[in-house]
Amino acid sequence: MILRARQRRLELGRRPLLMGILNATPDSFSDGRGEEPVEVRLARGRALVAAGADIIDVGGESARGDRPAVAADVEIERVETLVGALARDGALVSVDTYKPAVAEAAIAAGAAIVNDVSGLRDPALAELCARTGAALVLMHTAVEPKGTLLDPATYADVVADVVAFLRSRMALAREAGVAAEQLILDPGPDFAKTPAQTVAVLRRLDAVLALGRPVLLAASRKDFVGAITGRAPADRDPGTLAALGLGVDAGASILRVHDVAGAADYFAVRAVLRGERVLEPLEGLTPERYPDGAPPHLALG
Repeated sequence: MILRARQRRLELGRRPLLMGILNATPDSFSDGRGEEPVEVRLARGRALVAAGADIIDVGGESARGDRPAVAADVEIERVETLVGALARDGALVSVDTYKPAVAEAAIAAGAAIVNDVSGLRDPALAELCARTGAALVLMHTAVEPKGTLLDPATYADVVADVVAFLRSRMALAREAGVAAEQLILDPGPDFAKTPAQTVAVLRRLDAVLALGRPVLLAASRKDFVGAITGRAPADRDPGTLAALGLGVDAGASILRVHDVAGAADYFAVRAVLRGERVLEPLEGLTPERYPDGAPPHLALG
């Protein structure tokens, strides 16, 4: 499957792409870093690339429902410099925003993907992506941005609701001029869903994939993982890997993660054990790994 993101044309499916999360906010639910100088955030973004991130998703507003919305100019100030620096490095950059003004500033700075967690509530975002060629992530949610909804009775059939919503958002984007190859679908784990509803959707990713566009799985450190494991957000990376593995088996193409290095290692080992990559007999082994002296077959001449 092809994804077009401005000047880039990506062929998806050979392996999952890792989208590293770069929060430029003081109130992220997952890390609680507080205020940081832009240089520190930029260093974190570059470290994500070095760890194996294929995409860097820069966000200037927390999705937490217990925090007020951020003004567009404040959000632009938080993300613009980071997006520009990472794009100049050659990174493929996504901007996590539902505000057209923020998306436009980020695209001008070099972003190639708009990750819209509002479910395209403002059609101007689609018009912007149509004009610039930026890829557009369409996410399922039943509430306004910053809203919360945890009600077991919300959906008669949560999977059917997700599929119908995403189909309608795809049609809206296409009517605005967005090409099919620019669209990415996100079933919205935890957004207006109880943990059980999220699990129901993730068990039926095939229904979302049947819409014909690549699926982004944003399961990292989410509340459904916490509900299963009893872990706080910062301790949910092992549980996240289970969700990612299932998602890739179902066909997810892009994985939005906090722990890029851990996810990269997980999928590297998985690929070798599944026979998808061949490990050469001495690949990765060096005498320095043996403090008591290298085995004879690795001794340096």
